[in-house]
Amino acid sequence: MSLKPVSYSEFERFVKETNYVTDAEKYGWSIVQTDVYNFKTVPNASWRKPDGVHKVSSGKLPVTQVSYNDALAYCKWSKQRLPNYNEYWNIVKKDTRIIVSDNKLPISDIDKVNIVGNVWDITDNENDALVRLAGGSLF
Repeated sequence: MSLKPVSYSEFERFVKETNYVTDAEKYGWSIVQTDVYNFKTVPNASWRKPDGVHKVSSGKLPVTQVSYNDALAYCKWSKQRLPNYNEYWNIVKKDTRIIVSDNKLPISDIDKVNIVGNVWDITDNENDALVRLAGGSLF
């Protein structure tokens, strides 16, 4: 299985072709990480405006502000699946590109940095009652 984050452009194509509305768009808000330990609820934050204000600057950035439901809908449309947590870490270990850490780089294009550390990634979980994130974010 190849592991590749979904870019903003790829997710945008999915939304345009299916008229999909994300959970954040339905709710009118999402949670934004402000630093390593703090999060806040932000009105209008969604995949289109991850911080609730600014549009995404590059189609090559990883899509953010998507829920587990949104990820599953994308996977169904793209005929792919989420990696499980162990698959995620096994693939990440082989990725020799730079890891975004210590706030030294902003969120980066998906083809330029190691998957881990750029943004939180959603993995499939054997326990359907929980969503398991992996990788962490640049915070």
